[in-house]
Amino acid sequence: MKSGFVSLIGRPNAGKSSLLNRIIGEKLAIVSDKPQTTRTRIIGVKNYPEGQVVFVDTPGIHRPLHRMNVRMVDAATDTLREVDVVGVVVDVSERPGHGLRFLFDLVKGIDAKTVLILNKVDLVKKHKLLPLLEQLSKEQDWHAMVPVSALTGDNIDHLEQVLLDALPDGEPMYPPDYLTDQPERVMVAEMVREQVLRLTHDELPFSTAVMLDRWEEEEGQLLRLYMTILVERDSQKPIVIGRGGEMIKEIGTAARREIQQFLGRKIFLDLRVAVREQWRENDRLLDELGVRPPET
Repeated sequence: MKSGFVSLIGRPNAGKSSLLNRIIGEKLAIVSDKPQTTRTRIIGVKNYPEGQVVFVDTPGIHRPLHRMNVRMVDAATDTLREVDVVGVVVDVSERPGHGLRFLFDLVKGIDAKTVLILNKVDLVKKHKLLPLLEQLSKEQDWHAMVPVSALTGDNIDHLEQVLLDALPDGEPMYPPDYLTDQPERVMVAEMVREQVLRLTHDELPFSTAVMLDRWEEEEGQLLRLYMTILVERDSQKPIVIGRGGEMIKEIGTAARREIQQFLGRKIFLDLRVAVREQWRENDRLLDELGVRPPET
């Protein structure tokens, strides 16, 4: 039997969360086309006839400009010394730059095996992909290089086998029915944030968060969820609310549909918007949101 941890690291928008969701077969991490969507480490466990893989999705590696971002990057880089295999996820539809160079330098010399995962191959013509594969193969002594598409599922089965084979022998670390370390209350708040990212302007994603204020559950009645969408500036509040409340109504309708499907029950969802200036620099608030620094 094989058993161990596989960390998925990469630049923002490389598709790590989409890859995790595709492999696990469940939506554990929210996704969007905005960078820095994932803010915390997310564990997803998958069992195979040959063993168990504990996947660790991480925030994108980027230059941190706020205390929140410092915590995010620390959460990602800290996994490099804790896991058995590091899956370095690269978006092959983007030209390699300084950020990718920093990422490759980061994984050089680590004890874990490194697998280069070339994602979004569905967006690149084969004659353009082959030279890139040859170029990246020379970067370091990869344990393996696997081109995939998290969107279409192309070659995902092969990637899973490569990662499983790279793990050490061992017994499963989690029970067969264990799926993720993410509590339901965290996941429902993230589902609201996903709709905020999808529906609002580009300047908002970095400066919004969603807090679950109350979870009221009574037998035989609707589950009532009360949440607050945080923004940093007064000028951002009307963007989230929209003219006549249209935007927040659309956010709430879409989020309620997702949450009801996830929980398998009817819910009442109450959303409000609050301004918290510089909340990304507030340690107490970051702790409440689950964006915590790695344990030392």
